[in-house]
Amino acid sequence: MRRVRVGNGCGFWGDSPDAPVRLAEHGRLDYLTLEYLAELTMSILAVQRQKDPAAGYATDFPGVLARLTRVLAEQPNLKIVTNAGGMNPHACAAKARDVLAQAGLGGRRVGVVSGDDLMPRLDELLAAGHALNHLDTGAPLAGVRDRVVSANAYLGARPIVDALKLGADVVVTGRVADASLTVGPVAHEFGWDFADLDRLAAATVAGHLIECGAQATGGLWIDADDATRLETVGYPIAEVGAGGDFTVTKPAGTGGVVSVDALAEQLLYEVADPARYYTPDVVADFTTVRLCLAGPGVVAVTGGSANGVTDSYKVSVAYRDGFTAAGTLVVAGPNAAAKAQRSGAIILDRLAQSGLTFAHSHVEAIGAGACVPGVVTAAFDPPEVTLRVAVRDPRRAAVERFTREFAPLVTSGYAGTTGYTTGRPPVREVFAYWPALVAKSAVTPRAEVLP
Repeated sequence: MRRVRVGNGCGFWGDSPDAPVRLAEHGRLDYLTLEYLAELTMSILAVQRQKDPAAGYATDFPGVLARLTRVLAEQPNLKIVTNAGGMNPHACAAKARDVLAQAGLGGRRVGVVSGDDLMPRLDELLAAGHALNHLDTGAPLAGVRDRVVSANAYLGARPIVDALKLGADVVVTGRVADASLTVGPVAHEFGWDFADLDRLAAATVAGHLIECGAQATGGLWIDADDATRLETVGYPIAEVGAGGDFTVTKPAGTGGVVSVDALAEQLLYEVADPARYYTPDVVADFTTVRLCLAGPGVVAVTGGSANGVTDSYKVSVAYRDGFTAAGTLVVAGPNAAAKAQRSGAIILDRLAQSGLTFAHSHVEAIGAGACVPGVVTAAFDPPEVTLRVAVRDPRRAAVERFTREFAPLVTSGYAGTTGYTTGRPPVREVFAYWPALVAKSAVTPRAEVLP
């Protein structure tokens, strides 16, 4: 295969359900990737699996796959790689197998990548000296061990390659690095050795550029306007050559934009050190990347060299960290922003009079520069703002009491206060994020194909 076309039709769980189908229909793809996972998502899935052993995966995926079966029947060589398996890749893969069988595609084989879930082995790892220290603070995980709900290593592309070698047409993984969803298919098709770090780095750049879906094709682009036609935005396609060079494009006739500027923005998304972008497969050097407009709606990408490889996997740990709630009201009229700020203080003051203070609280007047405080300020006194007050505390009962203080402001607050008809804000449990590292030698990725 001279070039491999990989299109990503999903950037997160909750992305457009129509995007994968449209991309598969019109993208002329070899591989469709679907990226569902984030740190918060893994926490949610972990709790779901605790309640139901058959749950714990991105439930949108089976429905998307059902809609894709017609396309798969028309394009027998199209393969799908997704991390929709979340905390339960085997259950997700079994569901995918059922969906394919019901559509008359029982001959399509479903592969599973697992081994990322460290939760069953957590105490064993800690006892063996893997402290899983917090990457920012250095604190050992033992301090929150009793509240941990999930711990997953970010696997790389190698087990995806293994699943494809076993004949999988659909590969369902648990937690893998986002870019590895692209690196795996490309490395498999070209037969790359995992010691060929520069090619892996180049494919990592491709995967990073398309991993967030339409964010690479005009979504959140700073220069987007009505002419960008985001209502029909096309999702990105990376066409990769055997040497690692590639182009980025999108299906013809779709909205959005493929430009050097838009891709440069995405290239630096969630990047701390551009010279050292750490993945399980390779440390990629983004400073060597070159973007060049190669034609209408086509950007050529070269560079993306390797800067070594790590001997550890990143681990995403989630632990219970109290409860939170956030409520809103609209404040209109003269001095709306000032009245909103004071109204928020009144809520907290009244609770304090009842003997309740909170571990964390926040008051903001949305519409007066609160989203980026100190960066964007209102040029004039806004005629109305949205008051938002949030608290977080270990005590659920205290947070529930907080939710009862919004409605009283309608009659005991400032004139112009409204927006109380939606009811009390819900209380939800907080799952805090604990980033750590674990030696690769302590983790065993597994690839298999369902019978």
